[in-house]
Amino acid sequence: MKLSRREMLLAAASTVSAASMGLARPALAQTDPIKIGWLAALTGPSSAPAVGFNRGVVFAAEAINAAGGIKGRKIEIITRDTQGDPTKAVNATQEMISQLKVQAVWGPTNSGESLAVTPILARAKMPNLHPCVVDTLIDPVKFPTSYRIAPSNTQWDDAVRNYTLKILKAKKVAVLGDTTGYGVSAANASAAAIKKDGAEVVYLANIDATQPDMNPDMLRAKNAGAEAIVCWSVSTGMLARLFNTRAAMGWDVPFIGHPSMSSGEIGSLIEKPANWEKVYAVGYKSCSYDAAGKLPAHSQELVDRLKGKVDLKDTLLWWVAAGYDAINLFAKAIETSGSTESAAITGYLNSLKKFPGYFGTYTYSETEHNGYQTEEVVMSAASSARDGAFTLAPGYL
Repeated sequence: MKLSRREMLLAAASTVSAASMGLARPALAQTDPIKIGWLAALTGPSSAPAVGFNRGVVFAAEAINAAGGIKGRKIEIITRDTQGDPTKAVNATQEMISQLKVQAVWGPTNSGESLAVTPILARAKMPNLHPCVVDTLIDPVKFPTSYRIAPSNTQWDDAVRNYTLKILKAKKVAVLGDTTGYGVSAANASAAAIKKDGAEVVYLANIDATQPDMNPDMLRAKNAGAEAIVCWSVSTGMLARLFNTRAAMGWDVPFIGHPSMSSGEIGSLIEKPANWEKVYAVGYKSCSYDAAGKLPAHSQELVDRLKGKVDLKDTLLWWVAAGYDAINLFAKAIETSGSTESAAITGYLNSLKKFPGYFGTYTYSETEHNGYQTEEVVMSAASSARDGAFTLAPGYL
């Protein structure tokens, strides 16, 4: 059928009108896959977490698709290896938004990358979940589509301080950090909070992570009467030297602090296994063995499902569980709202209350995008790793 000039002009005007109202982008067909972008540092010096997260991501997507997908539509995970490089993360983010047309983004997995890409995701109104701890990454006003699936650094600090002051009953505390921006800010914030809670910070120092001799700082802490040492560093070499120095001094002081203190790398850096005792690192209730050596029932269910499909011997259970939860949160948002639009996904997340994930229980609102519950952050015996989980530090009920 041949259109008249008037009909063609009306059709053109209709197209312009639709575009001006933001309706130019066609709706996805009901058979098209639901695309979730995954910004993963799968290679490079900070790749260990992303490798673990990725195992949970793949397992979740495969499970959802095997069960028929989301209302018949498969989930497609579009992964880009950022190598821990903020520039590569920015490029991958822009590709996902403008070319790949993803419906949501999971990641990045470290704060440096996330600081670079979060404003871009906000401008694009792209729903985003990430596990990065820097407090400023979550701001419902500046970044209304970004949500944290893991604790913030403040929540880590709260757990460390609670264990140090209330369970170990320490009154005099030494606080150590490395000389990185993170180490300095974390140590200063930790010391201020300890003082606010009524304990005495008898020694506060930032140590160059390459410093070979830890004796000067450890002696100052001991001579100041420290009953516990709170430590904020990701440097396993520095941490191992601190533990070795403590043993050489014959000082039975506990270390409490950053999750890096439980890194498997430390096992090859300490002079003897006993040097790693009385070291308590940030951990999580969901991924901790109790005194009887059992995981929580919900976590054990996931571990049973993973058996024969996902190896936990060389990774951490919480990484796998968080990756699994992230994909399921997006899937549930799309399934419940019946839409892949940003407003529908974020609307679902903003109304979420006590979502029972495997890594944690998540609650979000329009004004609170930190969804992890502080009471689920605990301290673990750093040297107790078994199949990706740790034994609770002594003193918890």
